[in-house]
Amino acid sequence: APTQPLPPPGPTKTGALFYDSHMHTPLCKHAWGEPEEYAQQALKAGLKGIIFTCHCPMPNGFWPTVRMSESEFDTYLAIVQRAADAFKGKLDIRLGIESEYFPGCEEYIASLHKRADFHYVLGAVHWQAKEYLNKFETGTIENFRRTYFEHLAKSAESGLYDCLAHPDLVKNYHPDSWCFAIVKNTVSGALDRIAATGVAMELNTSGLNKSYSEMNPGNEMLRMMADRKIPIVLGSDSHRAVRVGEHFVTALNHLTEAGYENVSYFLNRQRIDLPISEVLASLKKAADHNA
Repeated sequence: APTQPLPPPGPTKTGALFYDSHMHTPLCKHAWGEPEEYAQQALKAGLKGIIFTCHCPMPNGFWPTVRMSESEFDTYLAIVQRAADAFKGKLDIRLGIESEYFPGCEEYIASLHKRADFHYVLGAVHWQAKEYLNKFETGTIENFRRTYFEHLAKSAESGLYDCLAHPDLVKNYHPDSWCFAIVKNTVSGALDRIAATGVAMELNTSGLNKSYSEMNPGNEMLRMMADRKIPIVLGSDSHRAVRVGEHFVTALNHLTEAGYENVSYFLNRQRIDLPISEVLASLKKAADHNA
C-alpha cells in the first residue's frame, strides 16, 4: 500500500478535524459492510478521516474464525486503498491493523508489521480466544483478570504497538462479578508500566454494546490514565458502518471529566494531539455541514 502524505494539520472546509481510529472489514468474518459504507458514515459523523484496523492474521490457526487469513492480507490492503481512492478529497482513509498480543507470537507480529506501510498499529489482548482461555484460565476469576492486565502491560513494553485497544475488555469475562475495586491495585501497576513506555491507550465506544455496558475503559480507570498522562485515542471499533463515530461526543466529555485536555490519533505511526474542545466543535460543525 503506498504511503499517503500527511494532510494539512487544520480542519477541512467543512470543519472536520478528527479521525475514528478503529474499525473493521468483512475479512474479519464478524463485520458487515464494505469500507466505502464506513467512509460514507464517517462523513455524516463529521470526521476528517478513518483508519481501518481489521484483525490481523495469526500463525498456527490461532482463533481463525474472527480474522483475515494469511491469504487475505493483500486483499485487505487492496480494499482499504480502493476506498481511499474513491473518497480522495472528501475523506482521508488510512491503513491500520488490530494486532493480537499473545505471548510467544511477538516475532510473527513484528514481521507482520513490516509487510505494509501501516499508519497505525493497535495492540489488543483478547481474553475470549479459546487459546488464551486454555492457557491462562487456570485459577480464580480475579486472578484471570490480573493476568489480563499483566499482558496489557507487557503488550506496551513489547514496543510493537502505537496504542492499546479496549484496555479493560476483561470486565466482560463473567461481567456480573466485575468490581473494579478488586483489581484496582493491579490496574494501577499496569498503568505505571504502560505510562513509562509512552504507548497510547484507547477509549473504545463499542463497550456500550457489550455484555458489561460501559465504554472501555470505564471512567475510574480513565481517570487513572489521565493522572499518568497516558495519551488517549478514540475508536468506535465499528463492525457495522452505522457505528462509525458513534458516541464520540459522549466519549470526549468523559475524557474532559477524567482530566484530559487533548485527544490523539496516529498517521505514519506518529501521534497527533488535538485539544478536546476543538474536536468537539469540529464534530458538530462538520456534521451539521454534511447533514
